Amino acid sequence: MQKRTLGKSNLEVSALGLGCMGMSSGYGPAADKNEMIELIRAAHDLGVTHFDTAEAYGPFANEELVGEALEPIREKVTIATKFGFDIDLVTGKRSGGTNSKPEHIKQVAEASLKRLRTEAIDLFYQHRVDPDVPIEEVAGAVKELIAEGKVKHFGMSEAGVQTIRRAHAVQPVTAVQSEYSLFWRGPESELLPALEELGIGFVPFSPLGAGFLTGKIDENTKFDATDFRNVVPRFSTEARKANMVLVEMVKAVAERKGATPAQVALAWLLAQRPWIVPIPGTTKLHRLEENLGAVNVELAESDLKQITEAAAGLKLEGARLPEAALKMTGL
Repeated sequence: MQKRTLGKSNLEVSALGLGCMGMSSGYGPAADKNEMIELIRAAHDLGVTHFDTAEAYGPFANEELVGEALEPIREKVTIATKFGFDIDLVTGKRSGGTNSKPEHIKQVAEASLKRLRTEAIDLFYQHRVDPDVPIEEVAGAVKELIAEGKVKHFGMSEAGVQTIRRAHAVQPVTAVQSEYSLFWRGPESELLPALEELGIGFVPFSPLGAGFLTGKIDENTKFDATDFRNVVPRFSTEARKANMVLVEMVKAVAERKGATPAQVALAWLLAQRPWIVPIPGTTKLHRLEENLGAVNVELAESDLKQITEAAAGLKLEGARLPEAALKMTGL
């Protein structure tokens, strides 16, 4: 597996990480815990060294899963987790809002350290910007955790460029995480140029468009009742039908390259910047192996130009998130 460094930091990780959220929440019922422990360890055997989780996934269950799975190989991997939602630290009950008060951040860090069975969090993201807490105070709290040795790197998720700049001035930001794929290219206009200027790495989540770019989803696909895609405008039946034109384009390139649509979509992302580290998620070993095969798919300049231009010419239907969720992002 190739390695990449996130921005100007010294945080070196595998070119593809593993997003672990879907093992516990988001895409339907939680998967079998023992099977997911085996899958996480198999990912490491295949070269993955970067694993992404959050207190909000479950809540708590995903951190516990990742902590148990990686405990035997903790010194060989990096773990990213997140704070920032208003979650009761005892019951796990969520208010639906944000909470990045400095004292809460420190309480979350202590709880996450226990669940992750580790002495330090490699990368600690603010999950969503809290409109009620100045970002300077948030960055200051993480700076103190870094000074105490409980956190190694500061990250931000779905934050706007000006907010990132303000935070970075207090505590250097190692990585920013936001949705990015051929299915949603919003970061290209402002975010990526700013991250390049500041020397900050980029970790795209949903790099396969929440599964759409795999070619395994069409307008007839039925999602589990608890699957978040049921409330995403871009996954309405009409939008899926209209947006299949993007999948067909990716499929055509994949056939020409002897690859799968998922591998082409990930290879395209990897080619955008040398400091981009996508974190596709899965609960299946064969999908994990397929995704990791993307690092061996070589897209020539002509391939990249064809894909980029073809995608730019398509008008995709539907918003990437429900309106309430969009309001919590800075993009």
